[in-house]
Amino acid sequence: MKQQQVLSFPPKVLTQDQRAFYFENGYLLLEKFISDEWMDRLWSVTDGFIEESRSYTRSDSKFDLEPTHSAEAPRLRRLTQPVEHHPLYWEFVSQGPVVDLAEDLLGPNVKFHHSKLNFKWSGGGEEVKWHQDIQFYPHTNYNVLAIGVYMSDVTDEMGPMGVVPGSHNGELFNQYNDKDQWVGAIDEKDLGRVPLDKAVYLKGPAGSVTVHNCRTVHGSLPNNSAHSRPLFLQSYSAADAITITPHPSYSRYNGEIVRGKPARWAEFDPRPCQLPPDWSKGYSSIFALQQEEDDGRVAAAE
Repeated sequence: MKQQQVLSFPPKVLTQDQRAFYFENGYLLLEKFISDEWMDRLWSVTDGFIEESRSYTRSDSKFDLEPTHSAEAPRLRRLTQPVEHHPLYWEFVSQGPVVDLAEDLLGPNVKFHHSKLNFKWSGGGEEVKWHQDIQFYPHTNYNVLAIGVYMSDVTDEMGPMGVVPGSHNGELFNQYNDKDQWVGAIDEKDLGRVPLDKAVYLKGPAGSVTVHNCRTVHGSLPNNSAHSRPLFLQSYSAADAITITPHPSYSRYNGEIVRGKPARWAEFDPRPCQLPPDWSKGYSSIFALQQEEDDGRVAAAE
């Protein structure tokens, strides 16, 4: 669905100015968008997974752990596909206020793609280098976005997500290195074409929401504070954006229509999209690959 078609539908939770800002800049920040009630419910479940991670000694398809993770001092990087591990997460991503937000930016027919809960642990939680998302999971068009929920207050020293305004309308970058190995990041030699001096860092109180388009250049610095920076991310697409490659992390909900109805026609964007590696041989995470942790797996998107 084209931008003007989306804007022709009355908004559910955004103003027309906010929608226009997103289409022009490729991102939004909505402070305190999620209610305290929802945040309390999400934390009641998430705390349990942090405790569970103490019994793990290495990353797997559920938990992505920093190398120094231990039972005494857990350092959890990611809970992969939270919707698979507790029904509350699926309730939130399929019925919560983020679905109205997705509809305002994608149109009346919205499809769930995947979810993840990134923790960016305190005291040096790892950076995420500048990258774009769509090369990880190409679609037939670029009406694909990610909505992130800050589960704690986020300040400058906590490594908030940075976005480059307008980059979604610019170049789609190569995310392989010179050896044709997938690295999930824009090469240093190409970053000169990205106006990083215009980057905006999205910080805010707990319950704030970030939105970025799948082509928007984004990344984050290490978390050097004394507090973790958990970001609950869920990706959606317009129903007429059809996935070209399967997502490497299975969920029974991948491709589920969460608003409206399935598409009967696929929409194609004429701009090409880089394809990722063959994910069928397993994957680790964007953190592991960008930190050059070689465990024989390839990486999934932030």
